[in-house]
Amino acid sequence: MDRAELQAITDRFIDTWRLRDPVAISQFHASDGVAVSPMYATRTGRKAIEEAYRAFFTSFPDLTVEIETILIDPPRVAIFALMTATHVNEFFGLPGTNRRIEFRNARLLEFKDGLIAHERRIYDFTGILLQVGVIRAKPAKP
Repeated sequence: MDRAELQAITDRFIDTWRLRDPVAISQFHASDGVAVSPMYATRTGRKAIEEAYRAFFTSFPDLTVEIETILIDPPRVAIFALMTATHVNEFFGLPGTNRRIEFRNARLLEFKDGLIAHERRIYDFTGILLQVGVIRAKPAKP
């Protein structure tokens, strides 16, 4: 795949992300694709990847994505984005708090035959847990 083809697929992937449709997003992944995430560990296979998307969109149904940078070096694409959302439903055992979260993330996608064969997601999961109140930080001592 060349740069233009990867850009077109990436644009459609981002547009689909903004729809928050787990089934549609998972179709960008190979049937035996792998997604590695601090939040949902390693998911193998389109169905498992779809379940992770569904869990996140259930917890944060108003997710917005602001793309900051896209880097393309075939067969890889790196997407850097700012995500914001409201914690509405259960998330790692914590009922919805209506707290807003904001986090930057990077996704490294490796394509094969027009589909994502491997995805690595990089973000501050501990920061997300702090923002929704799953964990609490101790105040710094003076």
